[in-house]
Amino acid sequence: MKSFCSLLVALFLSLSVALAQEVSPDALVRQVTDDVLSIVRQDKDIQGGNTRKAIDLVDSKVLPYFNFQRMTALAVGRDWNKATPEQKKRLADEFKTLLVRTYSNALTSYKNQTVAYKPSKLQAGESDVLIKTEILQPGSKPVQLDYALEKQGNTWKVYDVIVAGVSLVTNYRDTFGQEVRNNGIDGLIQMLVNRNKQLESGKK
Repeated sequence: MKSFCSLLVALFLSLSVALAQEVSPDALVRQVTDDVLSIVRQDKDIQGGNTRKAIDLVDSKVLPYFNFQRMTALAVGRDWNKATPEQKKRLADEFKTLLVRTYSNALTSYKNQTVAYKPSKLQAGESDVLIKTEILQPGSKPVQLDYALEKQGNTWKVYDVIVAGVSLVTNYRDTFGQEVRNNGIDGLIQMLVNRNKQLESGKK
């Protein structure tokens, strides 16, 4: 079930340019999730464990509705301010790759789960919202999956995903902080590079 929650992260990462027009954040969550789940349900290769095809599904889509810069800053925490602009760019690029590759793997865990969308109480003029959903599967307890979005111009961007009360990005903070203390910002960048190489070599 947890891996399927990760799948939903991957689904959001695969947002297409067709959604470029302004939509409400709750409608965006519903539309992206429903559209991409429909693709996964019909793709037997992905369901059969073809991670390479799952990665291609994610990589083939543009990613305008994920704020990887803010996600990385949240994951790195207070050490983010120690990084130079170039280091921040490299951190964001590598963290983006890590998330895409890690959660593309979860596409292969789809087992006919469904998504329930909870009512959203959105106030006029809000620029930071939390959209709540639940992952449902017979025989298992529902798992809460929430999306934190912020408005930038006329679009909404996801900057965190909370699975069963645990923030996706801040879940990395202790590990990242320890690496920075031991080896500095460049050490953290190298750690992410190495992790991405491991995922690359292990994919189908």
